[in-house]
Amino acid sequence: MPRQIPVVEYLALGDDPHLTSHACRSCGALYFDRRNACAKCFATDFDTTHLANRGRVRAFTIVGRIKRPFVSVVVDLEGGGVVKANLLGVDDPDAITPGMPVELATFVAGTDDEGTEAIAFGYRPRSDREAQPA
Repeated sequence: MPRQIPVVEYLALGDDPHLTSHACRSCGALYFDRRNACAKCFATDFDTTHLANRGRVRAFTIVGRIKRPFVSVVVDLEGGGVVKANLLGVDDPDAITPGMPVELATFVAGTDDEGTEAIAFGYRPRSDREAQPA
């Protein structure tokens, strides 16, 4: 298997790819970027937390001013957290709705001259059966 690196530092690769965030120990606010202090409560202590791979589309837009249009979504993650990413595997814009259940998906965004793969993430729709609570 080729060497793989994430395109963003908050994407954890391996057997269970997932996003991580910095969680304020005081108020629980989540941040993808490094922080010296929490923007919500000004505390300075953070933990790294594992975010859920599943969520629901809060909002979306179709970006069409390029050769191949794509869908950008804002996803409310199960258990907390919000992330902006691309929606993968949807060709019919009418199939996209707010509240649509989605799950994290990773893909090779590019490969360098030494064969190292840059791994990016997006979200793909979940079927109704997958979206039902157990």
